[in-house]
Amino acid sequence: QFQLVESGGGSVQPGGSLRLSCAAPGFTLDYYAIGWFRQAPGKEREGVSCTSDSGGSTMYADSVKGRFTISRDNAKNTVYLQMNDLKPEDTAVYYCAAEVSVHVCSVVTDWYDYWGQGTQVTVSS
Repeated sequence: QFQLVESGGGSVQPGGSLRLSCAAPGFTLDYYAIGWFRQAPGKEREGVSCTSDSGGSTMYADSVKGRFTISRDNAKNTVYLQMNDLKPEDTAVYYCAAEVSVHVCSVVTDWYDYWGQGTQVTVSS
């Protein structure tokens, strides 16, 4: 089975930074569109950012534009979500998702076939 593994979550104070990683051991992520999503307690899962296969296009939710950056390191076969200036409202379980794609990505949840188990991000004083 294709399995995604997120890492890099943790607890930070407001204004802090975290970098999340998404990997799929044994698979080449450059051939997949990758999305980052988050779900806070009692809330629906929402799209945060995405990058197309080969990184040809990216998207960001309005709530994170200017603070979050999605990127690929193909040498490490990893997709990152750099999160800066974190706010309490960013607290959620963050998931990466993958879809075999052709130069497109989406922040719509049900567009993706494969999901990781999530990593907790907590932003509080």
